[in-house]
Amino acid sequence: MSKKEKTVLVPKLRFPEFNSSGEWKVSTLNSLAIKITNKNKDRSLTRILTNSATDGVVDQSEYFEREIVTQSNIDNYFIVDEGDYVYNPRISTSAPVGPISKNKLGKGIMSPLYTVFRFNNPRNEFYEQYFKTNLWNSYLKTVSNTGARHDRISISTENFMKMPLPYPSDEEQQKIADCLSSLDDLITAEDKKLSALRAHKKGLMQKLFPSEGKTLPEWRFPEFKDSGEWTKKTLGQLGKLVSGLTYSPDDVRETGLLVLRSSNIKNSVIILDDNVYVRTDISGANLSLEGDILICVRNGSKTLIGKNAIIPKDMPLCTHGAFMTVLRAQNPQFVFQLLQTTAYERQVKADLGATINSINGTQLEKYVFFIPKEQKEQQKIADCLSTLDELITAQAKKIEALNTHKKD
Repeated sequence: MSKKEKTVLVPKLRFPEFNSSGEWKVSTLNSLAIKITNKNKDRSLTRILTNSATDGVVDQSEYFEREIVTQSNIDNYFIVDEGDYVYNPRISTSAPVGPISKNKLGKGIMSPLYTVFRFNNPRNEFYEQYFKTNLWNSYLKTVSNTGARHDRISISTENFMKMPLPYPSDEEQQKIADCLSSLDDLITAEDKKLSALRAHKKGLMQKLFPSEGKTLPEWRFPEFKDSGEWTKKTLGQLGKLVSGLTYSPDDVRETGLLVLRSSNIKNSVIILDDNVYVRTDISGANLSLEGDILICVRNGSKTLIGKNAIIPKDMPLCTHGAFMTVLRAQNPQFVFQLLQTTAYERQVKADLGATINSINGTQLEKYVFFIPKEQKEQQKIADCLSTLDELITAQAKKIEALNTHKKD
């Protein structure tokens, strides 16, 4: 082993009591764990689990909201106990060689495409945390190749089980595991707060906007109780659509005019993590303005159609791509909230049908909503919900910061 390789076995940060403990040892997965090959031959188990790159081991029917595998196929599935680890060779952006996750759901069965293994030492929380890093990815890349489907890693069981693993003392392992687990607990608690805020907003919107077949909401701010009926308006009456830019690979630059795409929308907020720029002198670009509502109107993934976000102030010079449109509304904060309602979702879903993966601009302008006649009532609703949006965004950033802190 080279000196360069040896330096990796001493972590950059270490608890003071272990500073004089020397380098970590290296072991292999097959020395620390056994591969599980028990199959569901008698079909006694029917709970099918899957290993998601983002959510770990989950119940398949709950996760996908439907059964993916017919019960006639489950006799070849591996039996997985609580505490077992599962490797899914499926590649994704967040798991470039596939995820390894610990099963915390209880007994179930897993696809034979997965690799299931069980540590000899029941106190293996250290490795649960280790597999959340990418430190083991390079080994799998060197002993595997991409499968015929180009979305899976192909690796032999023998090579997988030979994976080298760091092996500090049991005491140091437990100290690290306890530290990172406490952070996990904090992140989980903050995630629950975020979910509660989102659920609160969803419930509030159901009260502040008319339900299907109604022209008035269930709740109304006291000062507007005598303001009369709400009025029917189309989206085209509330603003105008601004078409997106068609550009070629030759127009793309390292810096320049930012082109907003569907990847720049996350949870109804503009994010700038995955940016594309084009030359600033390109023709046909309609510059985006603060308060414009960016809407995805065409995408390979049907679930992304209709998602939207309001463009905030202090944005860099930007336009939007051809698969997007911008709604430039007279009261953008209120109209943005209209596009978060179930009334909007129903109309998007009706437009898409079974095979269509786009919304026609002409049809989008015909979407119908009931809105207050008074501008002041519109603004009151927008202000109330925008305040909640700010709390939700702040909470999401707090969780992101905690995740970054743990990763670093």
